[in-house]
Amino acid sequence: MASATAQPAQDQRPSPPVGGTAGAAQSGSHGSPTTRAMIQLTGVTKIYQMGDIELRALDRVDLSIAEGEMVAIMGPSGSGKSTMMNILGCLDIPTDGVYELDGIDVGQRSDNELAAIRNTKIGFVFQAFNLIPRTTALRNVELPLVYAGVHDRAKLARGALEKVGLGERQKHLPNELSGGQQQRVAIARALVTDPAMLLADEPTGNLDTTSSVEIMKLLVDLNDAGRTVVLITHEEEIARFAKRVIRLRDGRIVSDELQLERAGFPG
Repeated sequence: MASATAQPAQDQRPSPPVGGTAGAAQSGSHGSPTTRAMIQLTGVTKIYQMGDIELRALDRVDLSIAEGEMVAIMGPSGSGKSTMMNILGCLDIPTDGVYELDGIDVGQRSDNELAAIRNTKIGFVFQAFNLIPRTTALRNVELPLVYAGVHDRAKLARGALEKVGLGERQKHLPNELSGGQQQRVAIARALVTDPAMLLADEPTGNLDTTSSVEIMKLLVDLNDAGRTVVLITHEEEIARFAKRVIRLRDGRIVSDELQLERAGFPG
């Protein structure tokens, strides 16, 4: 992975009209050939320039994730895992290759278009929760709707909190909630815009074992209801909750396997 001083190599492309229709998942992927691809990476490369040194964080990655899948992406430090998360989350764009999210070619969008995609297509769940400390759970969940200019924000935010089992705690401040409850608020915030996918980066990293299992149960339930979920994790125990595990090393996919049995839920 690149250091903070690395600069991404530039790739100039013309900007096409906003929009697009998702294609089918590639034949040979773990979805069937007729399954709609929510995520499609074709030959995706990300290069960071560190002085005269070229660091290839991702190297010609091909990946298809079907709508409704729950996938864990794993890899050691320096594998390209964080770069993959940034690309999938539209926080960065490929140097080369094509990334389509829900039919939209992300690599050919302006900064403002990418911001709109992040706010409407992707629900982010981070390790650190990222809640505003002096703001109630309800107001925290409303924030993406404020940015999107949506009306009836309180009603939608209450509905999202009820989905994660916190309907009775909407007036609580973050410091009045447990770590697991704070992460539930973060998941409600991720859900409130009805995004195309949830992108969870080490979602249980700050939680104890019991709270971790509760959060993973919630993500599994959301996936079982049809939500596409992508986990970025280094924990084997967490990856076992996914239906599919993809492993990266040196910027390339080295394994991509279905899990016939997902993790059980210990009491």
